[in-house]
Amino acid sequence: MRRRIPSLLLLGLAPLLIGASGPRLVPDVSSRSIQIVYSFNGAQLLLFGAILYPGGRVPARPADVIVVLKGPVQPIVVRQKQKIAGIWMNADSNRFRSAPSYYAVASSRPIKDLVDERTASIYELGLENLQLSTGGGALPDKERRFEAGLLDLKRRQTLYSESSHGVEISEGVLYRARLFIPSQVPVGTYTAETFLVDNGRVLAAATRDVEIGKSGFERFIALAARRHSFLYGLAAVLLSLGLGWAAAMVFRKRV
Repeated sequence: MRRRIPSLLLLGLAPLLIGASGPRLVPDVSSRSIQIVYSFNGAQLLLFGAILYPGGRVPARPADVIVVLKGPVQPIVVRQKQKIAGIWMNADSNRFRSAPSYYAVASSRPIKDLVDERTASIYELGLENLQLSTGGGALPDKERRFEAGLLDLKRRQTLYSESSHGVEISEGVLYRARLFIPSQVPVGTYTAETFLVDNGRVLAAATRDVEIGKSGFERFIALAARRHSFLYGLAAVLLSLGLGWAAAMVFRKRV
């Protein structure tokens, strides 16, 4: 019985020992916190790190790197407009229960050259592989049409992006990628994911969190709108009425 215990322990530790023999990622980001103020017009976020190979030996053909930055998920309603009787109107709509508010992916080579469709779908690598949760009840053709519309809308808003050569790898060990954070991003906790890929397989993965929040007057307004919604709405209405009255008075004096 005593002889069997060490054998059982070795069998239990075998997966850990095998995993430890593989390459590891040591990732980091240039800023763990981004504050949005009135003058905020976007920012560059640097994702960088190192690849640690077993024994410090870099293979003749180093692995590739894919980095992904995701914002908080949120429900989204996409509406399709059509021109009816000369007027643009909402003709149809589709609801997504959850979709990333922000999504950016960069890779050292095109993703389709690094992994197959199944692996890309599992890890949500690339815009075409995002798992968008629809509201259900719609026909498949309609869901695909609105998914394409959502991706196109987010691209034009610079909230979704993809760069097939956005990751630079130096000496097969150090990597870096720059992702743009537009001014209209929502606040919340963002997840920066790094994947080490070789021969179509994900060898290692690591994550870091990035907090995007508001400060100064913007933070005061955001908190007031969330904590005192009725008073905030009333103040907004009164402010609109006041500005309208002031504009009317100025126009009347000029006339």
